[in-house]
Amino acid sequence: MNALFLRVAATVFLIPLAAGILHADDWPQWMGRERDAVWSEDGIIDKFPKDGPKVLWRAKIRGGYSGPAVADGLVYVMDFDTDADTKKLSNPGKRPEIKGKERVLCLDAKDGQEVWKHEYECEYAISYPAGPRCTPTVHHGKVYTLGAEGNLYCLDAKKGTVLWSKNFAKDYGAKTAVWGYASHPLVDGKRLICVVGGEGSLVVAFDKDTGKELWKTGTASEQGYSPPTIISAGGRRQLIIWDADKVASLDPEKGTVYWEQPLKPSYGMSIMAPRLSGDVLFAGGMGGVSKAWKLTEDGDKLAVEELWAGNAKLGIGPSNATPFIEDETIYGFDAPGIMRAVDLKTGKRLWSSTAPLNVERQQNHGTGFLVKQGGRFFLFTEAGDLVICKLNRNQYEEIDRANLLPPTGDAFGRDVVWSHPAFANQCVYVRNDEGIVCFSLAK
Repeated sequence: MNALFLRVAATVFLIPLAAGILHADDWPQWMGRERDAVWSEDGIIDKFPKDGPKVLWRAKIRGGYSGPAVADGLVYVMDFDTDADTKKLSNPGKRPEIKGKERVLCLDAKDGQEVWKHEYECEYAISYPAGPRCTPTVHHGKVYTLGAEGNLYCLDAKKGTVLWSKNFAKDYGAKTAVWGYASHPLVDGKRLICVVGGEGSLVVAFDKDTGKELWKTGTASEQGYSPPTIISAGGRRQLIIWDADKVASLDPEKGTVYWEQPLKPSYGMSIMAPRLSGDVLFAGGMGGVSKAWKLTEDGDKLAVEELWAGNAKLGIGPSNATPFIEDETIYGFDAPGIMRAVDLKTGKRLWSSTAPLNVERQQNHGTGFLVKQGGRFFLFTEAGDLVICKLNRNQYEEIDRANLLPPTGDAFGRDVVWSHPAFANQCVYVRNDEGIVCFSLAK
């Protein structure tokens, strides 16, 4: 009886431990597993320790805006190895020509040790030439990377060997946009969908395993920076593409157009990924340009109804980060660095605050990255702070704040870090232009 009791007791006690292990999750691409900025792990701290979260490891890397991806015990990040002083060359009105090597680095998630490195010569002629913009996308043993000048690679995730590659300029006659390629590639079924550019090849779907072109479509004045996004609305799956001129809905299987709506941000800066909540789609960008549409089914067609268009007093025009939508409320950072809560269906501003970025006044392109975890949010600010906060339609409530790393980039004369963190293994992985750091956030 005693032996039987011990076996049963051991089983009972091990069940919650196993459940905890099952809740561990990877962060295999930009904004997480579902590209929705939701961190699904539990067992996470409620407040930071007195001296801040524990550093598990640090590794040196070079410049870039590319966020880390974490999958299967490995961390993937891109950088740009150059002798040029990219910080001094960061000017929104200039595109300096500099030489260097773009690199894809694979590190051990436990200790930060290098597992493999893939690098290639690359000449930049972009504004803010610190390094690559796109977070690697890891899927089924492969990692897909897109450099700032349109170099696309499919690599073996464990070894780093090249499986196939594309050069958007050579293969499609595409011209790099002012601020470089920033549209994170999207895996959808057998397809790898990329915003490319060029005549008739604004969007291209490749076979994710072979690199074979499956379809291409579209032309725009400039490709913009917004990543391809899949939604389900009006009774069908839609691929949403926001270029410098318009928001378009495509059939992800064939690339045929379902609908198009004009939306022209200042300087072609379509950056955020359009977000769907219920049957309402929202997109917004520079110049206070923003719109919300209701998407419904109308017989064999999709009906698109504009609900509102933003202006100086209505809506929100995010600069560098995709807002989070919850309970019919948009939470995000307007271009001046002000955090706003906006009613999704009317565009009415519910509240505005400069407290999240810890500044007393507005600042150009003020940036913060929001990630939902449980009933609260983790906010990573351009100053390198990680903030635990709660958001609702009435207020911003800050719970705790810790500085994780120094901002090393330049934006209009101030130091910033504009790279989306990764949350996995009960940790946060953050990078600047000098290194990548893993901090424990486990209780």
